[in-house]
Amino acid sequence: MNKHIKNVMPETTDLSRRSFLVGTAATGLVLGYAGVPGIESASAAAPASFEPSVWYAISPDGLVTVTCGKADMGQHIASTMAQIVCEELGAKWSDMRVQLASNDPKFNDPVLGAQITGGSWSTMMNFDAMSRAGAAGRMALTEGAAASMGVSASELVVRDSVISHPKSKKQMSFADVVKSGKATKTFTPDELKAIKLKSPDQYTMIGVSVPQLDIPSKTNGTAKYGIDVMLPGMAYGAIVTPPVRFGATVKSVDDSAAKKVPGFIKAVTLDDKTQTTSGWVVAVASTYANAKKAAQALKIAYDGGPNAKVSSQSLLDEAKRLQKLEDSGQFFVKDGDPAAAFGSAAKVVEAEYTTSINIHAPMEPMNATAEFKGDILHIYSGNQFATRSGAIAAGAAGIDPKFVVMHQMWLGGGFGRRLDADMMIPAVQAAKAVGKPVKVIYTRENDMTMDFSRPLTYQKVKAGVDGDGKLTALSHDVVSAWPTARWGIPDFLTPSVDKKGPLDSFTVNGADFFYTVPNHYVRAIKNELAHNATPSGQLRSVAPGWTFWAVESMIDEIAAATGKDPAQFRISLLDGAGKNDGGAQRLRNTLLAAMGLAGYGSRKLPKGEGMGVACVSSQERASASWTACVAHVAVAPSGEVTVKKLTVATDVGTQVHPDNIRAQVEGAALWGLSLALYEKATLKDGGIEQTNFDSYTPLRMSQVPEVAVTVIANGEKATGVGEPAVTVVAPAIGNAIFNASGARVRALPITAEAVKASMKA
Repeated sequence: MNKHIKNVMPETTDLSRRSFLVGTAATGLVLGYAGVPGIESASAAAPASFEPSVWYAISPDGLVTVTCGKADMGQHIASTMAQIVCEELGAKWSDMRVQLASNDPKFNDPVLGAQITGGSWSTMMNFDAMSRAGAAGRMALTEGAAASMGVSASELVVRDSVISHPKSKKQMSFADVVKSGKATKTFTPDELKAIKLKSPDQYTMIGVSVPQLDIPSKTNGTAKYGIDVMLPGMAYGAIVTPPVRFGATVKSVDDSAAKKVPGFIKAVTLDDKTQTTSGWVVAVASTYANAKKAAQALKIAYDGGPNAKVSSQSLLDEAKRLQKLEDSGQFFVKDGDPAAAFGSAAKVVEAEYTTSINIHAPMEPMNATAEFKGDILHIYSGNQFATRSGAIAAGAAGIDPKFVVMHQMWLGGGFGRRLDADMMIPAVQAAKAVGKPVKVIYTRENDMTMDFSRPLTYQKVKAGVDGDGKLTALSHDVVSAWPTARWGIPDFLTPSVDKKGPLDSFTVNGADFFYTVPNHYVRAIKNELAHNATPSGQLRSVAPGWTFWAVESMIDEIAAATGKDPAQFRISLLDGAGKNDGGAQRLRNTLLAAMGLAGYGSRKLPKGEGMGVACVSSQERASASWTACVAHVAVAPSGEVTVKKLTVATDVGTQVHPDNIRAQVEGAALWGLSLALYEKATLKDGGIEQTNFDSYTPLRMSQVPEVAVTVIANGEKATGVGEPAVTVVAPAIGNAIFNASGARVRALPITAEAVKASMKA
């Protein structure tokens, strides 16, 4: 994790591009954040409530409402935050409630930083702070109860929302203490840091699969997603996008046919100063159905712009050209002297690895509703980066970010897609143009062709081994668009080790692995053509989704070239030397656990079947969840691959909710399988060719193999689980294919044609 990301706030509140790209101004202005039906307002609790922290409040009836500053897109992070607070607070689980934070400046926490949900950071980054908030509340309630009872606070016991004095049999509920008004203790930051938290052996809530707090409302329909928002007098917007992904401009719009559609109001050509969109038009009408009809009736002439002839092949060709230039890119890792080591190596292994463009495609279509109330812009949408999204909306409206109120909704899937705020721009500009609230809903075709996708990547890896088969050198060049650099937030970039300027570490994380290699170079190279033609975003797993595809495939190739078992070869490299101390041992343990659970090497498999291994330190070195996979596949003579079983082991340190962890690991593994074998988008004439699930084909239920998961919970610092298992599956499958058939595949997705061609070779 980039150590600078906690302070992602703008330096000014002007309307410069940096201002509205970086985030909401920390002005401290309170805007009267209105509630949304189905979600309680996160602005302020009732006067009689007790607020030990900005992140939760206890009402006079004893209910504890935790405010979640993270986007909840089905991963139950709101419940997780409540569970962490509940553990130290001593509350009864049935008393816990959750709500979602707005972009009120008070939620820009100096410890937790920007409101961003990604990188598998949420639990890891929030566990300590939310624990301390819970403990502080317990201590304040205890002191208040002690004052009311006339006893020493040290003699009181807190359990299930009740504070009791065993000696006198006196007791007070949390509700009693709140109503008494005696819970007044406050804590300085230093006092919060000094609180002694529970040790893992004292936990009563952490590690328990309690009922998720968001399930009832999501099953009875009271939970409101962005697409559910209804405002008085609201109109609807349907967007028309150009045939080119980015760079097109609108030359003219003929709305004569659209005017014949009942309820048509206006066609608005977007003038997007944030440079998030280009060449978009939004048709506004009284209903969504009529807005879509009007959009289809518009006759729009475009200038395709500079990217109108760009294709996937031209992106790949440019990547290969850049990789061959000795002075291109910046160094992410620069240890030793690989060139010298290659010169004296007994054997050198080289390979090229590629991944295709991949699309997020969350089930809830992208949507946003915008409403101007006087000088204040209200945005209703589910988003993963409120700090940046509010500023993007402000830029679209041409106002100061402090006049934007973000109403966070539940997300019907995100996976990184809703880190971007493009859906807010047509809603904002349409609402401004027609003078009434406007809800914009993307079609599936809109979202697929305009997705901020996972970028096409090209990687060149070269390795050298000595006479004993020991890995002595490895160079790794990674060429891609730079998704994080597109955000224009300097604090999200990383200084290069060769002092050539900042690089996007979110394109190379994972290449700085925990294997011991004395001579190791990693170069991050920005493919400017891809960066401009296919503005890329963060898709579940981010860089480790492609870097570990290359690293873990190459490790297997080296093992094969030196006649070593690939699992044992990895174990020998995970010796914990130098900077790899500690982490290598944990990764080694997960690999051994996965091997044991899968029965790797313990039995002879039928002809055409094989097992392959991979182990990763995703998401990043500083926020790793140590994860290993054994894939069991069958390969037909035609090259068709059937995945029979995936066995995944992951070390999460401290597990908050065991069932939720297993569900996320299983889901991540299946997403990894989908990316490995089925998902591919292509660019032709500047546009994405795949427009729906008939041409972009994620994993289907009928293709799901057996998935076995083992979770290692050892009491270490809690880590994240949303993404790591995505990154380990593809290389494990590729390595299993080699062991089953002798075919070596180096491109994702893996196709039967590629496997068969390699088998023949």
